Amino acid sequence: MLDGRVAIVTGGASGIGARSVRLFAEQGARVVIGDMQEELGRSVAEELRGSAVFQRTEVSREDDVRALVARAEKEFGRLDCIFNNAGFGGALGPIADTPVDEFDVTFAVLVRGVFLGMKHAAPLIARQGGSIISTASVAGLLAGYSPHAYAAAKAAVIQLSRSVALELAPQRVRVNCICPGFIATPLALNTVGRTPTAAQTEASKQWLSGAQPIPRAGDPDDIAQMALWLASDASTFVTGQHFVVDGGFAAGRAWGDQPEWLRVHKPLRIYKPG
Repeated sequence: MLDGRVAIVTGGASGIGARSVRLFAEQGARVVIGDMQEELGRSVAEELRGSAVFQRTEVSREDDVRALVARAEKEFGRLDCIFNNAGFGGALGPIADTPVDEFDVTFAVLVRGVFLGMKHAAPLIARQGGSIISTASVAGLLAGYSPHAYAAAKAAVIQLSRSVALELAPQRVRVNCICPGFIATPLALNTVGRTPTAAQTEASKQWLSGAQPIPRAGDPDDIAQMALWLASDASTFVTGQHFVVDGGFAAGRAWGDQPEWLRVHKPLRIYKPG
């Protein structure tokens, strides 16, 4: 699906990003991995030798993102897709207890990082057309399931994607975002920067399996497959959209959790006038 294409994946050293890097490479793309986790990022690039290179990138820093995009052009001569996927959980706690610097760094990574990826990748992608993809979240659609700053930042990613899509559509650059639900990743496991143990992974998957109507944990591959579709020519008439990949979580309360009177059939009492 991606033969001859060049992609950038930020946060590509682990979790959703690493699975996306591998899937893009399997489908014929050459990939630039942008991440702060040097050891993990270089390991993924080494595994995919010839199809991937690593560039240390802190997405909140413009010079780093500019260099990341320049690396794609230097190594491979073009850029067809950027997947702005890097992120973290951000500031925690009640609004009155949230330090301003923690709020700011949350937005710097989750929103400014996406903005910078769009800003620097768009001119290169526009040379032949292509795709800008960003990771948002169901937390940007529904309140009460994430920290305040994270929810607000992911909502901003959704709206930024819509707005930029309108600008870049005449240049054949598609701009969309993905809203994952509960996905078993190092972020969800609180193991960013190190490989989770088998016990940690299994415990997380068991807990996550009951978080949405489809009774299994979300997997990084679920999101990577959506990113692959958005990066490919299969989605050339799709832009300005957010795609919810959450096992049905955002659709509403699971059927088994609804009141019995909704779930059990009873004969309808039909009113007959007169």
